[in-house]
Amino acid sequence: MNSFIFILVLILIPVFIATIFIPYWTRRTESFGVTIPAEIYYRTDIKGMRKSYAVSTSVLSLLLTVIFLISITFLPNNENSISILFSAILTFYIISSFLVYLNYHMDMKKIKEKENWINKNSQLVFVDIRFRDKKLTYSNLWFLLSFLITIATIILTLQSYQQIPDRIPMQYNFAGEVTNTAEKSYRSVLLNPVMQMYLTILFLFINKMIARAKQQIDPENPEESIRKNVLFRRRWSAYIIITGLALTVMFTIIQLSFIYPINQQVLTFIPLIVTLGLIIGSIILSITTGQGGSRVKSFSEKNGNVINRDDDTYWKLGQFYFNKEDPVLFLEKRFGVGWTINLARPVAWIIFLGIIGFAFAIPFLLGT
Repeated sequence: MNSFIFILVLILIPVFIATIFIPYWTRRTESFGVTIPAEIYYRTDIKGMRKSYAVSTSVLSLLLTVIFLISITFLPNNENSISILFSAILTFYIISSFLVYLNYHMDMKKIKEKENWINKNSQLVFVDIRFRDKKLTYSNLWFLLSFLITIATIILTLQSYQQIPDRIPMQYNFAGEVTNTAEKSYRSVLLNPVMQMYLTILFLFINKMIARAKQQIDPENPEESIRKNVLFRRRWSAYIIITGLALTVMFTIIQLSFIYPINQQVLTFIPLIVTLGLIIGSIILSITTGQGGSRVKSFSEKNGNVINRDDDTYWKLGQFYFNKEDPVLFLEKRFGVGWTINLARPVAWIIFLGIIGFAFAIPFLLGT
């Protein structure tokens, strides 16, 4: 049980880090979801806001960790109770950290309105018509590896169906003991391969989305901005490909345990190792690359009287993009690292809800 608690705390750490340092990973032209001139990013009071946010979320993280560890002593000594508490703590943290962000977002808006940066600087939008001609992502052919492994897993499963026990394990505790099983059927034994196929298609789609997402180029130094943004997309493309392959291998090992004897503790720790590895990898990538390549080393810097077009009105609470006039479906997040959707586009909603719907429908349709 102690190892289970330790793993849960270990999972919390990268989640906390990802939240605490978000203001340092966003573009220099954006601060707490608000468009600002690039040179303002280094101003003392703005730097102080980033530091204050980091301290506030750090205190919140430490406090919730302590509450989690103390609360465990009052719960029944089983993994289900602790998992429920862990989920509640994590949910509370996400909501609380968003409220902390919202406070700084409102303060940033007040500063911007008071100092009238928009009217003091020329606004400009830079569009590179050859941007899509660049190699923005790695080839989708890399996903053939995952597809081939998945197909081989399906063939092996069907060939070895008679060797699979009448009840197959679906969940293990940290002692390597089976805590949930399902009756053997063609549907249930194919759950993992079908999930592999779904995830591979999903990551292939994300890789294409990275290439198709709206370009955001700094008009003050467009060439340098383009270089950074291309590097940003390619690094995350590589991460997505590696993630897809890692998850495919993980599901394959679990699937092979239905047919061949594999140590149950190995089956318990492989998903944890893969999960922690992917989380740590995403944090390292965020630190070294930043949003849009903002943390990539610059070869040249320019600061003048030109700023990005102010589109704050389309960013609700600084994080949710809603613009009916913009045909784009995917674009970079305003606060954080990665991409989001244009909530004003029905197609974007259909894609988003479809992804979530399939994730829930697959286990249901396969009878587990």
